[in-house]
Amino acid sequence: MNATFTAIVKQRGDWWVGWIEEVPGVNGQEKTKVELLHSLKGILSEALEFNRAEARAAAESNYSEEPVTV
Repeated sequence: MNATFTAIVKQRGDWWVGWIEEVPGVNGQEKTKVELLHSLKGILSEALEFNRAEARAAAESNYSEEPVTV
C-alpha cells in the first residue's frame, strides 16, 4: 500500500515535534527534523498495521476487503 500523509512539524527549543495530520495518536519528538520524519514514518506504519489487524479480527470471518478512495 502506498499512501501519502501529512506531517505537521515544528521546532520547540532543542527538539523537533510532529504529528501525522490524518491519523490521531501518531506523533513524535526527536532531536532533528530528519530523525523526526523517519520516526513518524515508522510509528505511522505500525499504527496502520495494528488498525488493519484489529479490523480483520473484529470482522472474524467471511468478510471482504473493498477499496475506498476519498
